[in-house]
Amino acid sequence: MASISTPAELRRRIRSGEHTGNTSGLAAGFVQCNLVILPEAWANDFLRFCQANPRPCPLIAISAAPGDPALPLLGDIDIRSDVPSYRVFRDGKLQEERNDITGLWQDDLVTFALGCSFSFEEALLADGLEVRNVTEGVNVPMYRTDIDCQPAGPFAGKMVVSMRPFRAADAIRAIQICTRFPSVHGAPIHLGDPAQIGIRDLERPDYGDRVSIKPGEMPVFWACGVTPQVALEQARPPLAITHSPGCMLVTDLRNSQLAIL
Repeated sequence: MASISTPAELRRRIRSGEHTGNTSGLAAGFVQCNLVILPEAWANDFLRFCQANPRPCPLIAISAAPGDPALPLLGDIDIRSDVPSYRVFRDGKLQEERNDITGLWQDDLVTFALGCSFSFEEALLADGLEVRNVTEGVNVPMYRTDIDCQPAGPFAGKMVVSMRPFRAADAIRAIQICTRFPSVHGAPIHLGDPAQIGIRDLERPDYGDRVSIKPGEMPVFWACGVTPQVALEQARPPLAITHSPGCMLVTDLRNSQLAIL
């Protein structure tokens, strides 16, 4: 893809169908968000689920009113067309993926934009740390765990995590850096033996792509914004729309605005 100077330009390309892939490493410096869209009748319980589980579900913005596809605090956004790929769930089951949801839009839908780990990747890179999924040009690997989320109404389930490998000294530095960004998952939740959090095989992520782990490196795991998709499977709302893993809403909010100094 040719150079992209602004998030607005990237969203224009997404809206026109020029870009349909993952957004990792694009529009450097700007916050990327996970996405959950639900009918109004389900929105309050999901909001409580986010508040109860801020590590995997850090809430950045919510639509001003049901049926409003704009998120003005995050930019000139039409949420129906400005994400590269959407997942559509009906009664908790994934039905399809599509690049535009205008034809599915309803006047009772509420949009939630949640913080994404792609934002803290920039801080890791700026500190000289290698982020393997960026180096290898793939989507970050994501795994279901056996860690229970705090339930809220019908929403419950196990946490999903993303993984990046580091040497021990770099893992410590990554923890220090990411602690400054609680709005985009914050510090890792686990490092080392994946079996301790219920992951059986690092070579087979549940979402995203595998990355290489070099001798002397350990896997480091962060809470992941795909977690709500697991909760949606259990809650089974009649309609729910999310981003496809790795295909985020790119906003005009700068990553630096989320840092705790």
